[in-house]
Amino acid sequence: MPVESPRYAVLFCCMGNICRSPSAEGLFRAEARRQGLDAQLQVDSAGTHGYHAGEPPDARAQRHAQRRGVDLGGLRARQVAAADFERFDLIVAMDRDNLQWLHEACPEPLRHKLRLMMSFAPRAGTDEVPDPYYGGAEGFERVLDLLDQACAGLLGHVQAELQMRRRALT
Repeated sequence: MPVESPRYAVLFCCMGNICRSPSAEGLFRAEARRQGLDAQLQVDSAGTHGYHAGEPPDARAQRHAQRRGVDLGGLRARQVAAADFERFDLIVAMDRDNLQWLHEACPEPLRHKLRLMMSFAPRAGTDEVPDPYYGGAEGFERVLDLLDQACAGLLGHVQAELQMRRRALT
């Protein structure tokens, strides 16, 4: 009987799940697809707050992502659920405030799964992805630039984790 290929699940989180985290989800999915890894991944995004549950990403986030060839139109906001802490291998917060919220909500034995997005881009010069919601177009472009860098580092991390899982299966 063939051994099933291991899977890795990543959840991106910001406050409302309409700007940063769906942008991260879209960019990460697109890069994983380009590298042929999408079948091995489960990728989602959620907000620490349910303000926008059921809504599509902010029109500005969609527009700026689309300019980079990434379609966010099918995504819908949701709030982080208790089951997410079990279901996902890695839960990535866009900023320290949302990381703190996740830390408080997450059962202590699972807190090792929590990380800041920009920890995957140590040369970016910032440890947070700023919220572009109240700003202009330049804020959305800055977010996408930062997320591009962090997604590349995160994908490298995930590839290493998948490789370790494959070795453990053999």
